[in-house]
Amino acid sequence: MGSGISATGGFGERLYGLRTSAGLSQEELAHAAGVSVRALSDLERGRSRGPQRRTVQALAAALGLDTADAQELEQAASLGRPRPRHTTAPATAKTGGSARGPGAHPAPHHSLALPRDLNDFTARDSALTRLLALVEHLDPAHPPVAVICGQPGLGKTSFAVHAAHTLASHFPDGQFAVDLRGMDPQPALPHDVLARLLRALGVADSAVPAATEDRCGLLRSVLRDRRVLLLLDNAADEDQVRPLLPGTGPSLTLVTSRHALAGLEAVYRTELALLRREEAVEMLSRIIGPERVRQEEQAAGDLTELCGHLPLAVRIAGQRLASRPGERIAKLVTQLAVHKNRLDALHAGSLQVRSAFALSYRQLSPQVRTVFRRASLAAAPDFSPETAALLADLPVRQAAGYARDLAHAGLLQPHPTTDRYRFHDLLALFAAEQLDEEDEPAHIRAAQDRTDRWVLRRAAAAARLFGTDCHPCAPGSDPDPATAPADREQAGIWLKAERAQWAAALGRAQAAGRHQQVIDVAEAMHWFSDHTQHWELWAEVFQRAVDSARALGSRRNEAVHLNYLAWACNMCLYDHTAALAAAEAALAVAREVNDQLQVGWALGHTAGALHRLGRSDESIARFQEAADHLGRQTGTESRLAELTCLSMLGEQLRRAGRSEEALTIHRRSEVICQAGISGAAHELVGLYLAATRQQIGNDLAALRRWAAAEAPLRYALTRFEVAKMPAWSEPARLDLGIALRHLGRPEEAHEVLTAAHDALAHLNNPRRIEAAAELRRLTHPAGPTPPAHTQPR
Repeated sequence: MGSGISATGGFGERLYGLRTSAGLSQEELAHAAGVSVRALSDLERGRSRGPQRRTVQALAAALGLDTADAQELEQAASLGRPRPRHTTAPATAKTGGSARGPGAHPAPHHSLALPRDLNDFTARDSALTRLLALVEHLDPAHPPVAVICGQPGLGKTSFAVHAAHTLASHFPDGQFAVDLRGMDPQPALPHDVLARLLRALGVADSAVPAATEDRCGLLRSVLRDRRVLLLLDNAADEDQVRPLLPGTGPSLTLVTSRHALAGLEAVYRTELALLRREEAVEMLSRIIGPERVRQEEQAAGDLTELCGHLPLAVRIAGQRLASRPGERIAKLVTQLAVHKNRLDALHAGSLQVRSAFALSYRQLSPQVRTVFRRASLAAAPDFSPETAALLADLPVRQAAGYARDLAHAGLLQPHPTTDRYRFHDLLALFAAEQLDEEDEPAHIRAAQDRTDRWVLRRAAAAARLFGTDCHPCAPGSDPDPATAPADREQAGIWLKAERAQWAAALGRAQAAGRHQQVIDVAEAMHWFSDHTQHWELWAEVFQRAVDSARALGSRRNEAVHLNYLAWACNMCLYDHTAALAAAEAALAVAREVNDQLQVGWALGHTAGALHRLGRSDESIARFQEAADHLGRQTGTESRLAELTCLSMLGEQLRRAGRSEEALTIHRRSEVICQAGISGAAHELVGLYLAATRQQIGNDLAALRRWAAAEAPLRYALTRFEVAKMPAWSEPARLDLGIALRHLGRPEEAHEVLTAAHDALAHLNNPRRIEAAAELRRLTHPAGPTPPAHTQPR
């Protein structure tokens, strides 16, 4: 032997010696050979004594064996493989007796032999490990049945075949594979499949019963004492599979199906998922070679992303590249990046992603197909049954049932915790193709328009629930009062879940010239936007309203929404130059139309932008002007605007080192809030009071009165948390953490600051940097920290 390894011992002993001599761990050899660590461990321990020839060849290549060593290893493996023995069929098969004596093996039957395994099979280790565990703990009284399901293109058959080859040594009495043709117009009949299986197991043609029930009984009798692996591929439904399952005995049955087969009792389910990015890149590497992938690592990752990490798509892309060794990966990435061409590009010879999807699509009823196609019009990454119903013009209950059917067929992905669904990216492209081919343009436009109008009415009605008493929700404004959100919590859940849908509908409404609807929806969203201040979307919403107001020539609405836009640019986009431009435009229009409330707001937003641009003196003067102007006005909204401007004026004074003046102004605001504001909801005034006390806490902190600062900061944090307003509560949490650090309570400060940092990072709030600095100061004290500052609207 070229390696000098002793030729004595069984296969496992030889393999162990070769591996340790090569200095490889089990994990390293398993990865290089494309086998699981569990399977390699079984081989070395002698639990699997006769691996398949291709497995031995893969191990030899991974070990770098020369021809002589490889032949020795193959010889050792061949000695452990079972030898088939030919026996005759029983004279009377209908009695249900075993077709073979104890320990007998079936004659080879090549028509039901396992398909060849893929030498570049990748990932699925955890799923394979679960199957190995099933085999190791196999109970002959309850022979295991493993159902492998999932959407088209996940590689269910490839995995089942790979698993069957990996497990083959555990089933020396035979491994048989049957294509049940579940996607054909006429799937295989259990009656016929039973006959094929019985013949493969050695039952003579003359002994195969005529009745399906008798064939089923005979199959179970034959399998009672045999270690057989059955692969039932591409099952149509439960009724097709049930007659083919063993009753007792040491057998394993693998069933693959695009359907969930939820009605199949007492089975083990393996629902294959999309590959992870690294797994998809590894698969590509095995197909086209690791060196080629290393040369274009970024392009390789981008390619698998465009394939949606779908194994079939990655394999097709890989085989296209393998057939063109001189072609750059980046070239194929460029081709796939064009959405309308992606499915055209994902084909290699007879393999096509589109064809795989079409097989499942053709199985659907006409109405289910309609739901599938029309759902591609949904703007959100996921969509609700209500949206599907609107697009398909069906009752919600019916559309929800059809969506479940699509999920069972693997054409939609159900959300794990909510009643929502989403497409895989490539299936969304396929659904859109079918929509263009099968639906009239007028019908598509009508579906989109019907859905948009309904969604915008629901969005406006839900958002108004966050308004003050000045803006009550109009009775009957929701398109379906029976299912309308009952309170702010439900409204917030709906608005967040459907954000992409109503935002897209708003854009289409503007493009269609429904400008008043755009303005009305944006106005309704005004108070809700305070609860979701981290959404950059608000700048788009209020810019649309400004444009629609200009289209209608409505100068007052233009001033209102320019002010909202200035707020969004300041607080959501952190684009303070754009905020200043919008605020100054709002001021000019408000003065033109003599809207004194909007003049006050515009002065305040101008001051806020000036402050964030570093023009402190101008900012203070403008805030003072805004507060004085609003103080001369009457009405509920003027009082609320005045409170906001006083809050910001005090903050700027504090930043300028005039903390006593700031505290005086904020104490004045506190008195106004405590006295109440006529016409304003108690809850809203309570939020203004909380914001004011947050400012008071920071004023006291700036004056080094840390103990006095703690109570107002805790009050503000608690009220904002109760109101579920993270854009306000998390800065208050940071302010409290700073105070706790200065109070010499490091453990409590660390807990509060950590929570604030994580939440502010999630909100993309710039103050996350300040929180990180505060956490560092807990470990490395470096002098006083400037107090945090809030920015109320």
